[in-house]
Amino acid sequence: MNSLSVRLPHVLSWLKSENPDVLALQETKTQDIHFPAEILIENGYQVVYAGEKSYNGMALLTKIKAHALEFDMPHFPDPQRRLLAASVNDFRIINVYVPNGAQVGSEKYKYKLTWLSELEKYLQEQIKKFNNIVLLGDFNIAPEDCDVHDPKAWEGQVLVSPAEREKWQTLLKLGLVDAFRLLKKEEKQYSWWDYRMNAFKRDRGLRIDHILISENLKKQCRRCDIDRLPRTWERPSDHVPVLIEVF
Repeated sequence: MNSLSVRLPHVLSWLKSENPDVLALQETKTQDIHFPAEILIENGYQVVYAGEKSYNGMALLTKIKAHALEFDMPHFPDPQRRLLAASVNDFRIINVYVPNGAQVGSEKYKYKLTWLSELEKYLQEQIKKFNNIVLLGDFNIAPEDCDVHDPKAWEGQVLVSPAEREKWQTLLKLGLVDAFRLLKKEEKQYSWWDYRMNAFKRDRGLRIDHILISENLKKQCRRCDIDRLPRTWERPSDHVPVLIEVF
């Protein structure tokens, strides 16, 4: 979201047009006492959220009540609000906001790699407990060169570094599937564009927002798309929604 308080009108408009059963938000940048729960409830959604001032922050909007909530990884206490998991019907929704990493070799980069390692451990336990895993959110990783507008220009940088991509592969090896690549073979499809240098107009983006699903959900996955339209709205987030339909 890059601030829910700024982009709440976008959320309400998108809910009205798409009518999703579940909406996962990252980077709400909203403390819990300021979370706009009432207006979202008025629009037909139950909400769970975990926020902090100015940074990070997670939320799940669901048409039916979510249960078995987790607001962090139990074995990895972290004051940063970067994970929110809940069960909705038969689905285990795990909403993540992976650290950006700042730049390769920095302390923030090391934290990112550590966080991803801890996420792998967490998922190993989740997979033992739940059959239908949907892991989604802002991963801050472009998995392959085809997910980058200019691979040569980005070579060796954060979001595309070999160590980050290796961590991505460890998630797939757990038995998870990139739903977008399952259905879409076209290259150069992006979910994020920098605010600078007319990046969106020039389509200089990266695909760093993902939905991973359990292997057993592959046959039930009917659609996975990137909705570019909200990036054209006034005061947009630098990210756009990724959608999935599973029956």
